[in-house]
Amino acid sequence: MSSQLVKIGPLSQPVSLGVEPATFSPEVEAEIDRHLAKYPVTRSAILPLMFIVQRERGYLDPPGVLYLANRLQTRVTDIWEVATFYSMIQTNPIGKYHIQVCKTLSCKIMGAAKVTEHCSQKLGIKVGETTPDGRFTLSEVECLGSCGTAPMFQINFDYHENLTPEKIDQVLDALP
Repeated sequence: MSSQLVKIGPLSQPVSLGVEPATFSPEVEAEIDRHLAKYPVTRSAILPLMFIVQRERGYLDPPGVLYLANRLQTRVTDIWEVATFYSMIQTNPIGKYHIQVCKTLSCKIMGAAKVTEHCSQKLGIKVGETTPDGRFTLSEVECLGSCGTAPMFQINFDYHENLTPEKIDQVLDALP
């Protein structure tokens, strides 16, 4: 298998990423085309396309990044810069349920550390880890914009607010 060569900067030499770009089904390519058609500047589609790649591959991996760089005609470093800025873009494998505990001031004052500690004890993992069965990943993230209902966490894209140990147990136990 040959490695795809890309330029990582305007004056840089091509480098080997050691991977081939990801490939997607015709249906996914059509979805990507629909998003690209919405934006007069191709690069502006970077976030929606990252979500598609992440959905299809489980996280934004090097082949997915290379695909995006080629498709958006931008540098690989541009893709990584955006990917590592947003907490909803994952650059490592995560569990089926990604628990993101808000750790900023309002949540911190209202007991975010206790939420994290309770989740950690209940699931038997530390922040940044995934349960052995691959169901849960626990993370701490910056503000999720729910300051009036602190402490809170987000599981995948669902908010759970005014958390107590009992409410955390109810939420986690109800997940299939």
